[in-house]
Amino acid sequence: MPESIYPLFAFLPLGLAAVLLVGFNWPARRAMPLVFAVTVAIALVVWGMTVNRVIASALQGLILTGSILWIIFGAILLLNTLKHSGAITTIRRGFSNISPDRRVQVIIVAWLLGCFIEGASGFGTPAAVVAPLLVALGFPALAAVMAGMMVQSTPVSFGAVGTPIVVGVTGGLDQTAISERLIEHGSSWDALYQMITSEVALIHAVAGLLMPLLMCTMLTRFFGRDQSWREGLAIAPFALFAGLAFVVPYALAGVFLGPEFPSLTGAMIGLAIVVPAARTGFLIPRQPWDFPEARDWPSKWLGSIDIRLESLAAKTPVSLVAAWCPYGLLALLLVVSRAHDGLKSWLNQHGVLDWDDILGETGISGSIALLYQPGGLMILVVLVTFFLHRMQFAELKMAVKESAQTLIGAGFVLIFTVPMVRILINSGENLAGLPAMPQAMAQLVADSVGAVYPFFAPSVGALGAFIAGSNTVSNLMLAQFQFDTAQLIGVSSALLVAVQAAGAAAGNMIAIHNVVAASATVGLLGREGETIRMTVVPTLYYLIVTGAIAMIAINGLGVTDPLMQRF
Repeated sequence: MPESIYPLFAFLPLGLAAVLLVGFNWPARRAMPLVFAVTVAIALVVWGMTVNRVIASALQGLILTGSILWIIFGAILLLNTLKHSGAITTIRRGFSNISPDRRVQVIIVAWLLGCFIEGASGFGTPAAVVAPLLVALGFPALAAVMAGMMVQSTPVSFGAVGTPIVVGVTGGLDQTAISERLIEHGSSWDALYQMITSEVALIHAVAGLLMPLLMCTMLTRFFGRDQSWREGLAIAPFALFAGLAFVVPYALAGVFLGPEFPSLTGAMIGLAIVVPAARTGFLIPRQPWDFPEARDWPSKWLGSIDIRLESLAAKTPVSLVAAWCPYGLLALLLVVSRAHDGLKSWLNQHGVLDWDDILGETGISGSIALLYQPGGLMILVVLVTFFLHRMQFAELKMAVKESAQTLIGAGFVLIFTVPMVRILINSGENLAGLPAMPQAMAQLVADSVGAVYPFFAPSVGALGAFIAGSNTVSNLMLAQFQFDTAQLIGVSSALLVAVQAAGAAAGNMIAIHNVVAASATVGLLGREGETIRMTVVPTLYYLIVTGAIAMIAINGLGVTDPLMQRF
């Protein structure tokens, strides 16, 4: 078989998923089992993976699915607990007091609060928390998922206290070999690492500035009474103000403090600036914008979980401070558990389910950290909320029942999606002597575009994230490929690794199992194609801007390889 045909086979599962989900509008529960079967066939017949390795990869995917479902369950349970305690009613009324304008609400809740949650936790948690909260505030479920997925962009490279850089980039590059070459050129690994971090922060700051505005325009275009882009653009001054309030401290933290806290710093300072400004009506149009009447919403907008204020009118609300305490406690626990080394170590040593070397001599392992992962922390917050809000046991029991029912649909889809991803990632060990499928796809892209490859380098990162649903995993898979490609074409290796990380963040907006996870929290399973059709717009925007920044940096600003000259 000609070597050129192998990358096309590697692309086939992703292409099939895109055609079925987006082109034919199949629900993921129908599409992903077929995509999984095709992936297994390619792995066995074309790539020459052993049956043992394919099965071990699938089992590893099921373990990872358990981790994802644990997070989803925690997010849904917290939301349902707050619904039954009356806190959701209070929270929605509180936002109405800040501003009744839905564009302002989506900027504060989805963008700023979502960025904070991403900085603290990452791994899809923001969409799982933000989407149901937006539904509780009166947003259509489909609009809530769209906004929640759009958060999976600018803050993601520094999500989970910098994990995509600290783990993804560091683990994805051959530090020993690179360090030796850097020393020969009078530099060091630390200098290169900080250069990559700074460039990631600056690239995201430029691309992320317009994300709040894009979020608003997509909200008014797809969910407005008049389906108008103009109604979204009308709030441009406030949206740009909110964008600046986030990206300026975000970029400064990335340049001067390192990768752990840009998203957290940007979000906290942004919230401190934007919320008081919104209360005074600063830069906000006089005419507030809202969705059509709920009775006029198309059925495709609606999820199966009813947590709107109208459904909760009979429940006596708690105080505003008490209503927000669970989310404040969650944010505190996420930050402390990631930043405090002692607590982080303890949580990762207790309540962990480990499977080492699955099926023996495969080198494939998996684990579920029940206490460290956000799901465990959310359940702890639920228990605190039970006492704080003086709930009845029957109310908590109902919240658990509703959450378990919602989880079943998501579980069915993810047991095919995530194992498919792990087979692709683990395909590098095979009898055909081929690189892993994601690397074969990346190589095809690089070979096809030649000298303008830096423009497409972010798309390679996005491809990795689309496959894995993770910026961290994309960086682990592709950072060295980007570094080596930069050396071959004579451009800055640090810059190409940086745009890899930025592109991988953008790819999270269309990653299938992230969309499934977010959809599950609002009862919107089966309409993943609708979400991806919308989120592909901000994804393309992000990749085009990031690619343009790379080309301008290389050809306009003369950025060179840091192994030869620092800039």
